[in-house]
Amino acid sequence: MRRLLLLGVTAFCLCVFVAADTQQDRQGEKSLPEKDGVLQLKKGNFNRALRKYKQLLVHFYAPLSGEGNRVSAAFEGAAAKLQESEVKLAVVDVTKEKDLAKDLNATGPPTIRLYLAGDKQNPVPCPFPHSSASILTWLKRRAGSAADLITDLSQSEASDELTVVGFFKELDQEYAQIFYSAAVDLPDVNFVVTQNNEVISKYGLTHDVVLLLKKSKLIQAYKMMPQTSKEELIVFITVYQMDPATEYTGKTATQILASPVLNHALLFVNKSSADFEEIHSAFNNAAEAFRLKILFVWVNVDEPRNGRLMEYFRVRDFEAPLIRLVNLTDHVTYHLPSDTLDVGNIKQFCQSYLEGKAKPKMQSEPIPQGWDKKPVKELVGMTLEKVAFNPDKTVFVLFYLPYSQESRALFPLWEELAEALKERGDVVVARIDASANDINMSMKGSYPSLCLFPALYAERMLVYTGKRKLKDLVKFVDKEMGKAKKDRVKEDEDRRKYIETIKAEEAKKANQTKDEL
Repeated sequence: MRRLLLLGVTAFCLCVFVAADTQQDRQGEKSLPEKDGVLQLKKGNFNRALRKYKQLLVHFYAPLSGEGNRVSAAFEGAAAKLQESEVKLAVVDVTKEKDLAKDLNATGPPTIRLYLAGDKQNPVPCPFPHSSASILTWLKRRAGSAADLITDLSQSEASDELTVVGFFKELDQEYAQIFYSAAVDLPDVNFVVTQNNEVISKYGLTHDVVLLLKKSKLIQAYKMMPQTSKEELIVFITVYQMDPATEYTGKTATQILASPVLNHALLFVNKSSADFEEIHSAFNNAAEAFRLKILFVWVNVDEPRNGRLMEYFRVRDFEAPLIRLVNLTDHVTYHLPSDTLDVGNIKQFCQSYLEGKAKPKMQSEPIPQGWDKKPVKELVGMTLEKVAFNPDKTVFVLFYLPYSQESRALFPLWEELAEALKERGDVVVARIDASANDINMSMKGSYPSLCLFPALYAERMLVYTGKRKLKDLVKFVDKEMGKAKKDRVKEDEDRRKYIETIKAEEAKKANQTKDEL
C-alpha cells in the first residue's frame, strides 16, 4: 500500500510539473512580441518561436542599413498575406542581440533564413527580396515543382520585364530540376515552363533550351548541357537580365553589386555632354563582346547622388570621360590608357586586363607634413611599402575607409595601442586611408583590416583576426615579434652565407683574370 501511495504521489508531481511547463510555454507563446504582423525575436524567445511555428522566416538585420529597411518593409507586406499560413515572419536586431546572432552564426552581413520544424541547426538561406511579392514567390516555388511553372506564354511574352522560359520534353529530367532550382533562387524574375512545340519552333530552336524573352523579343538562348549547373544558369540569367551597359542608379546599384560577375568596367561620363551618345554607343558595343566576363556600368558624373562612388574611385567630374576597371575581390583598379574611347580601344583594354597584361593604376595622397611625428603614423600609397617592409621594425597598420563607421570606431583603439607601444623603438603603429591610396597588397577580406608586418627581410604580412581589444593586440604583437626574432636569426645566417659565397666567387674570378694575364 505504501509503495502504491509513493507511486501515486510521484505520478501526481510529474503531472503538476508537465502542466506547469505546458502552461509556461503557452504563456511564453502568447508573450511573443509582434509589430505589423512580424515577430520581434530575442535570445529569450527565439526557441519558443521555433517550437510554435513549423516555418519561421527570420531576417537578421542591422537597423541603420538601407538594405535592412527595404527588407523590413517587404516583410511587413508579406506578413499580411501569410496570416492564415504555416509560415511566420520574424526579425532579429543583430546590433542588440549579439549573443543570439553569435549562437546562430549570423554575425556577418544581413541574412534571411527559413527554419523548418524547429530545426535550429539547418536553416534554408533565402535570397534578399526586392518586395513582399518576392518573399511570397520564393516560399511558393520552394514548396512546388517545375510543373507549377507551366503557363500560357502570351502575357509573359508581351511583358516589359524579362521572362525566363524553359522548354523541356520531360519535366522529371535533370535539366528541368536545375531550371527550377534557379527559379527558386531568383524569386524576382518571371520563370515559365512550356512544352508547346509551336513556341519553340517560333524561335527556331530545339528542346532542352532556356530562352530569355522581353516584349516577345528573344534576348538570348542557353542550351542546357550535361555539365550545366544551377550556378552557371543563374550567372547567365542575371547577366543577360541587365542591359549590356547598365547605368548606375539607386535602383540598379543593388543589382550591380550582387552580380556574380566580379570584373566591372565603369565609364564615368557626363550625360549632357555633346559626345555622350558616341561614347556610350562605343562602350555598349564593346560590352557585347565581354558578357559573362566583365560587367559594363556607366556613371553620370553630373548626378549629385553618384558623388560617393566617384569619391571612392577618386574621379572628378571634369576628368570625364574615362574608364576604370576593377575586380570586386581585390579592389585593384585599372585605368584605360587612352584619350580616345572608341570600340577598338575599349575592347583592347578589357582583353589585356583579362589576360593579366594590364598594369594597375597606382594612386597616392601627398605625404602629410609631420606624418611620422604623432604616435600613429599617417601613411600614404607612396610610403606604405617603404615603412611596412622595414627589416628592422615591426609595423602594425590599420587599413581603413574614412566613411565607414566600423573603421572610425577603431581610431581610439589605435591611438591607445600607439601610446602603449610608444617606448618601443622597434615597433611602428600606423594607419592608411584605403579609399584614397591604391593598396598593392591582398587584404584577404574587407576593410577595416589590421595587418602586421614583421621585422624581416622577407616581405611578410599577417592579417590580425582576433579580438579588437588593447591587451589582445599587444599580446599579438609580442607573439609575432618573438617568432620573427627566431626567423631573423636564420635570415641573418642565410644572408651571411650568401655574401660569403658571392665574395668567394668574385675572388675566384679575380684570380682567374690574374692567371690569364
